[in-house]
Amino acid sequence: MFENVIKHYPDFPKEGIDFIDVLPFLQDKEAFTQAVKEIDRLSTAVNVATVEARGFLFAAPLLAMSDHVKNIVPFRKKGKLPHAEGDLVRVEIEKEYGSDELFYRLSDFAACEPTTFRPLGREHRAIEITLFDDLLATGGTVKGIVDSLQKQLVNDCEIRIREFIFLVELPALGGRKWLEGIAPVHSLMRLEGVE
Repeated sequence: MFENVIKHYPDFPKEGIDFIDVLPFLQDKEAFTQAVKEIDRLSTAVNVATVEARGFLFAAPLLAMSDHVKNIVPFRKKGKLPHAEGDLVRVEIEKEYGSDELFYRLSDFAACEPTTFRPLGREHRAIEITLFDDLLATGGTVKGIVDSLQKQLVNDCEIRIREFIFLVELPALGGRKWLEGIAPVHSLMRLEGVE
């Protein structure tokens, strides 16, 4: 559906990597609008967590057009999030071309709307999120985020992932396999045979 919008750049940022460029969506109003609508349709949580910078481009419009999305939680690179003492959390990630790190603020999750459950008759509250990223390759970025979030308790609430949504998935790199054990995985595009 969207495969004709994206561009491929072989051997970028290093040899052997086929870089998938989603920025051409910004030159195609119809395709961009349809992509954001599809992300909204697949998202069931009121809180959406997303990774800079391309994730922001597709998640932020949900605040204006979605009937249910109320908060966007940013994951950013080093030095990009102003923070109070003890608010910033560092996430180590492994990408297909090397290690990196991301950061998020606990206060951003504290601003999220929690959901109340009653498992076994006892009240339980959790901050439920949709985790959106532009690309699922090996899954290293999302794995680092999930590992970090599962350790957090914010306002006496655990953070639970309701679903993962990706603009593009590279099935050959196997990132989906371990995510499916955590929450449903949705991709707007699956590029078979691309590594």
